[in-house]
This record gives sequence, C-alpha cells and structure tokens, in this order.
Amino acid sequence: MTDSSSSQPIGKTRWELAGGRVPVDSTGPEPELVSNDKVCLLNAGEEMATVTLTLYYADGRVAGPYPLSVASERVRHTRINDLIDPYAPPLGEAYGIVLESNVPIVVQFTRQDTRQAENATLSTVAYGED
Repeated sequence: MTDSSSSQPIGKTRWELAGGRVPVDSTGPEPELVSNDKVCLLNAGEEMATVTLTLYYADGRVAGPYPLSVASERVRHTRINDLIDPYAPPLGEAYGIVLESNVPIVVQFTRQDTRQAENATLSTVAYGED
C-alpha cells in the first residue's frame, strides 16, 4: 500500500524508542497475561522489510542487532521478552530501541503491565526518520 498523494510507501526506515523497561512480575495466566514490552511493525509496502532491532541500556551495554522481517502488506508483533539471540534482554532494566529497515515501515510500542490485578496497557508510536 502506498500513500496516494505521493505514491511512496508509508513509514520511515529508522525508528527510535526511549522508554523501554519490561516489568519483572506478572499476575494472571501465561502467556496472555505475562508483563511485556512489544514492538508492532507494519509493512504496508510491496517489498519484504528486513529489520534490525538494537537495544541500548543505561549502563552503556548494547544488545543486538536482533534480525526481524515483515512480509509485504503485513504486520508483525514481537515481544522484547521473547528476543533471545544474540542476548536475552534482562527484565526490569531501562533500555531504548533503535530499529532500522531496508524499506519504510511504521512502528508502534506497547507495554502490558500485569504486576497487579488491575492490569495496565500503554501504547505509543515511535519516533521515525529516514
């Protein structure tokens, strides 16, 4: 899908998120109520998106890149908790994310916090640039 006013694919090729921190504790059944941070990637274009995700920590550690792909005209939801190789991100530590894609995509960040019985979810669109 393209933006009809410019015939260009929607989205950006580089995205930044500054407020990551996967909650350590969870309440409720697994896997649906496990606390998590998640990136949602929309590829509305006609070409496969090849994406790298890199995590930056407050103490200077860098983890990644984690390779991801999103088929054309599809969406992919990836939990930060589920990233393993090259490094399983620790829970409860502040981090930021940089995502880089070969084609324009749209990125949304979501947190599900189930540390208490009154669950909370927040979501925001990342900062994007070319």
